[in-house]
Formats: sequence, C-alpha cells, structure tokens
Amino acid sequence: MQARDVMVRGVISVGPDIPVQIAANAMVSNCVSALPVIDIHAKLVGIVSEGDLIRRVEIGTERRRSRGGETLMSSDALAKEFVKSHAKRVSDVMTREVITAQPETPLREIANLMEKHSIKRVPIVQDELVVGIVSRANLLQVLAHTIDITDWVESDRVLHQRFVDSIKDQPWAGRPFNIIVNDRCADLWGFVYSVEEKTAVRIAAEATPGIESVSDHLGIAP
Repeated sequence: MQARDVMVRGVISVGPDIPVQIAANAMVSNCVSALPVIDIHAKLVGIVSEGDLIRRVEIGTERRRSRGGETLMSSDALAKEFVKSHAKRVSDVMTREVITAQPETPLREIANLMEKHSIKRVPIVQDELVVGIVSRANLLQVLAHTIDITDWVESDRVLHQRFVDSIKDQPWAGRPFNIIVNDRCADLWGFVYSVEEKTAVRIAAEATPGIESVSDHLGIAP
C-alpha cells in the first residue's frame, strides 16, 4: 500500500506571513493538528503544528524560567523560546526542514520516517506541490480495517482512484477526508463541513462501481 492510497487530499494550508492566530483558527475550524505552509507559488516552505503554538504569551503558557535555569541555557536557546511564544507570523514559528514523501512512497517507509524523526504526519509532495498528507491516524485507520496488509490487491487501488476521479469536480471534494478501500469495502475518514456534504461523500462512494460496502466514519467540522 502506498501513500496515495491513504493520504488525506484537499490539504488546508497557510502562507508564511499569516498571523499565528489565523493559523490556530484554521486548525480548530478544520479539525487538524498541523498545516503545511506554502509560498506564493504553492511550494512547500514549512509546516506549523499545535506543538508550535502551545507556548504562547497570549494565553499565559510561555515558559518562565528561574534565574538559575536561564544560566544553564544558551542565549540562542532562550531566544528561540522567546520567538516561539511572542512571534506574530507563522514564518517565525514554523518548522522549515519538513520531512516529506511522494504519492508512491510505501506506507512502511512513511512509518519509518515518522518513527525516525519523531513526527506525527508527513506531507505528500509531487512536483514540489503538496497533494496530500499522511498522519499517524491514517496508518491506524488502515490497521483497524486490514487483517493482513499482504492481502491488499491492485483492484482496490483502482476503486480508490475511481472514487477520487468521480468527485474531483465537486466543490466539497477538497475537504480534509480520505477513503480507504480494502477488499472492495470502503471506509470514509476525516471531516466535512455539513450533514449534506457527509451524505454526498457517502453516496459518491456507494455509487462507485466495484465498491460493495461503505462504512462512514466522517465527522462534521464545527
């Protein structure tokens, strides 16, 4: 199984000059824990996560060290802490060295990247553009509905792509949801923005030729 088979498409992203409050609002509104940061050419330049925004002076969670604690740290380390808690723009708090993968990257390699770099998600990049994202949750979704990953057959990948192609022109196709097809059974995961969109995604999956059953786990973003 490859990244393309489980990745969430329609990834919500932000620009580097966006205020951190807007980035936080985008995470909450879209029920995601991180956002790729792209430049004016839609190229990936960083990623901002919940971890980058939890130590903030606005909410009183910035680190406060004693004089003794400060003397044990370098001035550079203290400066970085200050920036994390006081910076106004995403570019000042985001992680710039982003670990990425390609759509055809095997899930085994995705898991290795997460473990090696202690990260929770991997942006999927094609031709320097972000086309999806694979998180730990996506890997667990596969595990929960696959008895033996060696049973994955090519026909399931065809059905997955058939579903993606069938909705690509729909305005709700860009929501942060994904479909996992295993043995002609589809599981819908992620979020949409209304009951109507939730129903539309389910019906689109049920109407995809070759898919025999659909399990709807979609949530509705607040």
